[in-house]
Amino acid sequence: MRSPDLLAHYRQLSQQPLTVVDLETTGAYPNTSRITEIAIVQGMLADGITHQQSSLVNPECPIPDKIVQVTGITSAMVSQAAPTREVLPEFWSPLNSGVITAHNLSFDYGFLTAEFRRMDWEFARSPMEQLCTVQLSRLLLAELPSRSLPALVRHFRFPVARSHRAEADALACWLLANHLLNEILNESDAALLKRFARQWIPLKDAAQLLGSTLAKGRSRLVEAGVAAREVGRGRSKTRMYRRGDVEQLLEGLTDDPTQLSIF
Repeated sequence: MRSPDLLAHYRQLSQQPLTVVDLETTGAYPNTSRITEIAIVQGMLADGITHQQSSLVNPECPIPDKIVQVTGITSAMVSQAAPTREVLPEFWSPLNSGVITAHNLSFDYGFLTAEFRRMDWEFARSPMEQLCTVQLSRLLLAELPSRSLPALVRHFRFPVARSHRAEADALACWLLANHLLNEILNESDAALLKRFARQWIPLKDAAQLLGSTLAKGRSRLVEAGVAAREVGRGRSKTRMYRRGDVEQLLEGLTDDPTQLSIF
């Protein structure tokens, strides 16, 4: 989406009930890992938190030591907990109401769809009913060195417990969404669009904005003299561009490439 469309989208979301979800798991991949803890926080910006719910989950498989070191959740802690097939139905109703929200939503959403699929239940939420606070943080907080949830908790001094437990992280994500969406509601269009323009976006997103293939998009950006930076290492290295530069090129606001990269 272009910046004005993003602004309208987030303003619309800010008026809706949010269902924030956080999961702890035995690993990174939904097809081979299982949930060990789930928490949700529901509320609206105008009303605050209206519902909280959390539960340990027995993954019915070992929890790797490296995961225990991160989450603090041990096999002994979950040994008496109910398995996924008994826990998730208790969360079905809230997970299907409000705007489903998470910090790195694709991770939590992927695990939820995989776990429900194992139960022969179909879990699917419209893209217009989804909010990822990682994406929103990248849009509004482009200059921060890190937009991980623990880093943002420290930056905003949110009063929450240790990270990497579902209840604390769900509350932290709620506080973050509340803070950022209130900024969306209360700042002027001009101020917000200026902040959006500072966002660094990867080449694939820049090409999509330009309606081009990756190769053609990169060629257009190079020809226009749009500044780029590279992040990552080796084959995972990605070229990044300022959103404002890409949208300025798209709109043809200037024929002078030296006027790009003004952010």
